[in-house]
Amino acid sequence: MVRKNLFLSSVFCAALFCGGVILAQGPAANIDPNKHPDLAEAQHHILQAYQKIDAAQTANKEELGGHADKAKQLLDEASRELKSAAEYADQHHH
Repeated sequence: MVRKNLFLSSVFCAALFCGGVILAQGPAANIDPNKHPDLAEAQHHILQAYQKIDAAQTANKEELGGHADKAKQLLDEASRELKSAAEYADQHHH
């Protein structure tokens, strides 16, 4: 019984850690700069802004009233929208 609980606890902790790592990575840089240089550059700037917010959160010991987290969510959304714009352009290019 103790082994089973220890195993389940280990699995749970590993899942939480992996989930945290995935969330902490921030927006993806997944637009081909050869096809869409302006969109790729904009996405790169979003990633830089996200990293600066991370630094601000660390410097302020995460005491930013949840606003920094909200800004990071919006940056992630903006990055996904840019990716969608690039995909749309790829599909509708004549």
